[in-house]
Amino acid sequence: MAIRKIARMGHEILKGIANPITDPTAPEFTRLAQDLIDTCEDIGGNGIAAPQVYEPVRMFVYRVRKEVMPVGAKMAEIPWTVVINPKITPLTDEKKAYWERCLSLPGLYGQVRRFTKIRFEAVGLDGAGITITAHRFHARLLQHEYDHLQGQLLLKQLKRKVRKEALKEISIKGFPGDKI
Repeated sequence: MAIRKIARMGHEILKGIANPITDPTAPEFTRLAQDLIDTCEDIGGNGIAAPQVYEPVRMFVYRVRKEVMPVGAKMAEIPWTVVINPKITPLTDEKKAYWERCLSLPGLYGQVRRFTKIRFEAVGLDGAGITITAHRFHARLLQHEYDHLQGQLLLKQLKRKVRKEALKEISIKGFPGDKI
């Protein structure tokens, strides 16, 4: 369909809680899902949320590819999956720090502590329910995209000192590719 422009940190669309989708079978959401996939494919990402392409709705797409799985991960690849109105429930108190990046914060990587095991509930484009238990890498990816629907960026998840340094770096140099 279309490759969309990605909102960057600072834009209001990324700060608000996304609106629930009342009819996931509506054609505009099928089009949006394809635009999200096309946009993410274009930059080689693993997932992208609707607010990142200026759509304030509770939808994201994701995939898991072998080449991005941590060494030794024992999970199958997951093809593009469309998620609407998700809910996350931690199934353990255990959290682990992972390196992450965010399409709305190009060039920034940071370690984020995430739950290692979650129950994930949502609906698909057909309106059918999705319920899965996700572990480690898969759980982290789902939590990252879910954060976008809650108006939270990767930067907010970083430890205070690291966040302060990252903001200083961005304010001095800008994002890679920016003209300053």
